[in-house]
Amino acid sequence: MNSVYMIISNNYNLMETIKEKLKQLRLSGALLSLEDRNKYALENKISYMDFLELLLEDEWAGRQANGYRRRLTQSKLNEQKRLDNYDFSWQPELDKRILMNLAACRFIPEKQNVVFMGNPGVGKTHLANALGLEAINKGYKVIFTHANSLIDQLHRSKADGKYQSVLSRISRIDLLIIDELGFRRIPQNGMDDFFEIIRSRYETGSVIITTNRNFEDWGSLLGDKVMASAIIDRIVHHAEIIKITGSSYRIKNYKEESIEINEPDENTFKN
Repeated sequence: MNSVYMIISNNYNLMETIKEKLKQLRLSGALLSLEDRNKYALENKISYMDFLELLLEDEWAGRQANGYRRRLTQSKLNEQKRLDNYDFSWQPELDKRILMNLAACRFIPEKQNVVFMGNPGVGKTHLANALGLEAINKGYKVIFTHANSLIDQLHRSKADGKYQSVLSRISRIDLLIIDELGFRRIPQNGMDDFFEIIRSRYETGSVIITTNRNFEDWGSLLGDKVMASAIIDRIVHHAEIIKITGSSYRIKNYKEESIEINEPDENTFKN
């Protein structure tokens, strides 16, 4: 009995020692699975190398999952707006193959841009968001922001003395998604800031822009045709321009709801 007790006690002490070392090394994935993997190894008589591989695999998987959640939280993306739930049938002129190619995210290391252009409600934001999620899943850091919110953030940072640090953070991000450019006119004091954002990312980082304005309208939007031309030139130099000409999803949903509400019951005309 004493020898059995000693074996159990030694195994327990060894397990606790290993756990403590894993904690110190911040190997939380391996720590969480250690006991289960140890039990599996004993039952299946696997080698030390195979046991170590299982632990490292658990650690890697845990870090991947944690990294994804962290990048998702920081990005401000909507996890529900994915490519697999975008209704391409409602936009028959939109080439799905282009979107599937962009979803591979090769445009990010190539420092290329994407511009979604079209009327309100056609799904520009959904598609931009979906590409952002694909980028996060591939390990890229993404920021999703509305155009005027971005300008306001930079404007406020000047008062706090943090302008350069905020601009530097925006410049370093792998993918910057600027949504709804053109829904509100950019204030005069923000025009230079918007140019600085685009200038700082030119050929150094990818940008996705959604807009309801054609390029020829950007002069009035920005209040300066020369500045607008300089911005457009930098955006489109390496860019995929996707124009969506279909109808609004909101109208689609309204029509579907109206049909459902107005459709007569099968017993309505019986009497």
